[in-house]
Amino acid sequence: MSLFLVAEIGINHNGDLLVAKKLIEAAADAGFDAVKFQKRTIDAVYTQEFLDSRRDSPWGTTQREQKQGLEFGDEEYSLINDYCEKLNIGWSASAWDLQSVEFIRKFDVGFNKIASAMLGHLPFLREVALEGKKTFLSTGMATIEEIDQAVEVFQEANCPFELMHCNSTYPMPEEDANLRCIPMLKERYRCDVGYSGHESSLLKVSAAAVALGATSIERHITMDRAMYGSDQAASVSANALRGFVEAVRKVPLILGSGEKVITPAEAAVREKLRIDVGE
Repeated sequence: MSLFLVAEIGINHNGDLLVAKKLIEAAADAGFDAVKFQKRTIDAVYTQEFLDSRRDSPWGTTQREQKQGLEFGDEEYSLINDYCEKLNIGWSASAWDLQSVEFIRKFDVGFNKIASAMLGHLPFLREVALEGKKTFLSTGMATIEEIDQAVEVFQEANCPFELMHCNSTYPMPEEDANLRCIPMLKERYRCDVGYSGHESSLLKVSAAAVALGATSIERHITMDRAMYGSDQAASVSANALRGFVEAVRKVPLILGSGEKVITPAEAAVREKLRIDVGE
């Protein structure tokens, strides 16, 4: 199975459709398979008290103004859908509430994605699983028992799924990656397991994840890591995306088959240099 690469735009567009389109272009040009956004119904996800609390941002002085400033609606997602189709790149969005699940369904996206924060919301998981569409489940902040429950939901619904090993810190210290969880999860659940990364470094952790058997890689992307936003520092800059894709896609080729063979190029060297002495 070929490696599936997702460029997580998330909310790094900062509510600006032009920035979103530039990020889609960069991901498509680099060779990602899909881009992904995040979708929230503000009043369903957050309490009134929280939304009324103070937060300075480019959009105002409350949490509500900040959250609303980062959200796209029907018009923006319709344009995103058309733009991704034009550039021949898939897209989806992580829903953070049931209303957002219904919203995303209108666009018949290529796959669903469960954010780590939603993994313990069993009614939410059941609703997504009922769709029967390939779903990636991030496992950040989750216990094995919680992953057991989530997997059971998708198995009972006969919905195809892939787990995503994840550590939900932004940015994630490399020593917290714990990538040996990838083969552990593969063995425990007998399913494909990818890696969703939040590290600030470009390649080391993602390449190691592929070497350990990750079947998909998701990384946040940004136009500029100095831009406003909590996810920007844990993102790959647009100008580095092509090198990132080329490197991680080459890892399976570097690993090879594990069968000891003499390559044609090596055979030519053997012809010149090999000294064989019998008994």
